[in-house]
Amino acid sequence: MTKTREPLGILKSLVALLLIIFTLWAAQWQYHRGIDRHERNSLIANQSSMTAIDLPRTIENPLQLEWRQIKTEGTFSPDKQILLRNRYFEGQYGYEVLTLFTNMQGKKFWVDRGWVKAGADATTAPITPPIPTEQVSIVGRFRLGTSLPSGTFFALPGGGKSGITSEVNAQSRENTEDFYLDLVSGSAPNLTPQVSAQLPELSDGPHMAYALQWLFFGGLVVYGRILIRRTR
Repeated sequence: MTKTREPLGILKSLVALLLIIFTLWAAQWQYHRGIDRHERNSLIANQSSMTAIDLPRTIENPLQLEWRQIKTEGTFSPDKQILLRNRYFEGQYGYEVLTLFTNMQGKKFWVDRGWVKAGADATTAPITPPIPTEQVSIVGRFRLGTSLPSGTFFALPGGGKSGITSEVNAQSRENTEDFYLDLVSGSAPNLTPQVSAQLPELSDGPHMAYALQWLFFGGLVVYGRILIRRTR
């Protein structure tokens, strides 16, 4: 009986060891996810609360400007507007309004002019804010072209994974900068969105709690193996 039990005991110990390794890996994975999310939230909170600056003529590192409020002057293109669907506000279905903007330095980029409620049915276009034709100054949050989740466009095919600016450019046959702005305010009264693009929820989430939970599971495996051995 002893010889039979020895291989079984080794197998049980091996399974317990594998479970412990897995729980330690899972705990570390959740811990690093929590750290990354906290750093991301801190970046968004700090950048979005800073004083607005003029859009640089040359942008060497777009990551340093992400979420920062940017000031610039130029004109909108009334004939270059796209609606990004599957956007909700307070439980209501609607669209994000994207309009092409050209500033005084000749940079062309898309501006998210905020959320609008969907029409009465699928064939009815929503009512969008009027687009000023004169030169205006705007303030908006700097966003990377790959930061907004890909979506599909009203009256246009979509679904690409390369980011909003790449997909919009492909559909509209435009060649714009690799960033866009979430409009915050403008010199014209009708420019300030009634429902502007929202900042993401700045919550660290349950990752740290999950990390401790996995460590607890690892401790249970150790305790269970010791208990089984004592029972024998």
